[in-house]
Amino acid sequence: MGHTCNSIIINAPYSLVFDISNDIPRWIELFGSEYKKAEIISKEGDKITFRLTDDEDKSWVSWRLLFKDEYFAYAERLEPKFPFIYMKIVWLYTLKPEGVELIWIQHFEMDEKAKFTDKEVEGFINKHSKENLVIFKKVIEKEAQL
Repeated sequence: MGHTCNSIIINAPYSLVFDISNDIPRWIELFGSEYKKAEIISKEGDKITFRLTDDEDKSWVSWRLLFKDEYFAYAERLEPKFPFIYMKIVWLYTLKPEGVELIWIQHFEMDEKAKFTDKEVEGFINKHSKENLVIFKKVIEKEAQL
């Protein structure tokens, strides 16, 4: 199985960090060029079901639970799961003197028919997570200044 953990400290109020980072339609901005569409399918209380479309026109549906008062969000990929057997994601928000540490944890297993192994996908996710977290930081800190 694959597992990644990446983080960054964002110098902004917690509520702003949580709200912007979980604003699914804004993910086309926050994730750079990774997604070209980010659409909410349904929202029931703190559960959001959404569809992401990447730069290769591949789409999948995931769901996300928001636990703002507990400082975390949890998500799973639904359909299609392939190339994964499962993909589970936790975002933790930890208050620090210099801001909010946003921690992304991804836990997954690749399907044996997939093009890449768990280790290879860990490398891709780590690279992209570090790049994307920098974008999150820049966007959220800029909005905190307004």
